[in-house]
Amino acid sequence: MLAFAQDGEVGLDEKIDQAFKPVSDFFSNVIFFEILPDTPLVIVLLVLMALFFTIYFGFPNIRYFKTAINVVRGKYDEIEGGQEVGDAGADIDGDGDIRNTIRDESHEGEVSHFQALATAVSGTVGNGNIAGVALAIALGGPGATFWMIICGFLGMSTKFVECTLGVQYRDVGPDGTVYGGPMYYISKGLKERGFATLGKISAIFFAIFCIGGSFGGGNAAQSNQATIVLKDLLSLQSSSAGAIIGLILAIIVGIIIIGGIKRIASVTEKVVPFMAVMYLLACIYILLVNFTEVPSAFQQIFTQAFTPQAGIGGLIGVLLIGFKRAAFSNEAGAGSASIAHSAVRTKYSASEGLVALLEPFIDTVVICTMTALVIIIFNSGGAFEYGGEGGEVFIEGVGYEGAGITSLAFAEYIPYSSVFLTIAVVLFAVSTMLSWSYYGLQSWKFLFGRGKLADITYKLLFCLFIIIGAAANMSSIWAFSDAMIFAMVFPNMIGLFFLFPVVKEQLNRYLEAIKGS
Repeated sequence: MLAFAQDGEVGLDEKIDQAFKPVSDFFSNVIFFEILPDTPLVIVLLVLMALFFTIYFGFPNIRYFKTAINVVRGKYDEIEGGQEVGDAGADIDGDGDIRNTIRDESHEGEVSHFQALATAVSGTVGNGNIAGVALAIALGGPGATFWMIICGFLGMSTKFVECTLGVQYRDVGPDGTVYGGPMYYISKGLKERGFATLGKISAIFFAIFCIGGSFGGGNAAQSNQATIVLKDLLSLQSSSAGAIIGLILAIIVGIIIIGGIKRIASVTEKVVPFMAVMYLLACIYILLVNFTEVPSAFQQIFTQAFTPQAGIGGLIGVLLIGFKRAAFSNEAGAGSASIAHSAVRTKYSASEGLVALLEPFIDTVVICTMTALVIIIFNSGGAFEYGGEGGEVFIEGVGYEGAGITSLAFAEYIPYSSVFLTIAVVLFAVSTMLSWSYYGLQSWKFLFGRGKLADITYKLLFCLFIIIGAAANMSSIWAFSDAMIFAMVFPNMIGLFFLFPVVKEQLNRYLEAIKGS
């Protein structure tokens, strides 16, 4: 789809796909092994983990939603610089902190609550919301949307836990640079509990998978979708056009990521709200124009979640499609977002955990649902059949997949929407790549050290994968991306399993501080 070879010649995208396919097939087979037919273990673990945290913390996705918004608004900023909570006469622990208190870290960190949220949201609000939702509906029908919403709702609790831990166990360098994420809370947290070897091995595996995820889902898959819409808009058919677009994107991203998390945050805090609002306004306009169709669209979402149309895999199939695409979209359980959140300026780790629970809500519950409604309404006249093989649908004999389906839906109701959606896809892609470059770099430094050589090596490789993704075939890129993102779940889950009681303690301390303010 990305390149059109002429005269029977093998296109550049096919050559890259042929080289990449064995790798993606291997990891897909390893990561997505099934405990039952069409039931990958990783999806089951994600859902059970999210459900457990939701119940254990008393539905934090509902109880603390307003508190999370207040934290982002800065309502409790004064508390962040206030006195510690706890007994000032307690013993000093091995890190120089007073036991049973929260260390005064209000002067540490590199970004604000809002900047951390914007950076993390930019890593999740991406083409998974445009291409991923379309893929889920094409495969599983409208009912897949319901399970995406459920997964997003439960994922809010998981995000809260992992991002609290990200701040709690972060490292702060002599120059104020913050190093955090699952590789740190897994290694440091498990060491505290006497499982140093398990923690070290798990952290190494997480870092490896995170680097793979940064090259795949956070990079190549994004440039892949951006290239598709750019080539469609500009009517480019040259087999080298994808590589040229990828090179341009690589230069833009490279210039920004050289500046580190502060520059990334300064860009994402401006780009993410703008593109999210513009995209949502476009969706709202389409829904208002077709307001009589909205009740029917919701009815299809709910009824087909339990009684799916024939030929699309039955209830379990639709459920798994929805959960899989939602998990890829909001990354709850993968631990990636905790890397961005760990850079926040705060002395209360739970404060940032509460901020983080807003991510799956924004990403999946709001934006993904809006996209789904637009596509379902567009297909109310039977433009294509649900359950297409590989997520590809055919309209008047022409095949469409991913962002192409969403583009058709927008074009039906908004003049020149192809230009708007192209801009949205490109902005989504670039912002996601910016965030994931930071996630991958932090993991790279965890493995190879914090020197300048390690820094520049990773960034050059990251930019190279932008070009590869732009020139490659979509199927192999998405297969590899899914595998890497979901592979992160296994080592991250080990850390969450051992350390969730720490989150409970930090949450109670933060809530006490709020009550005492």
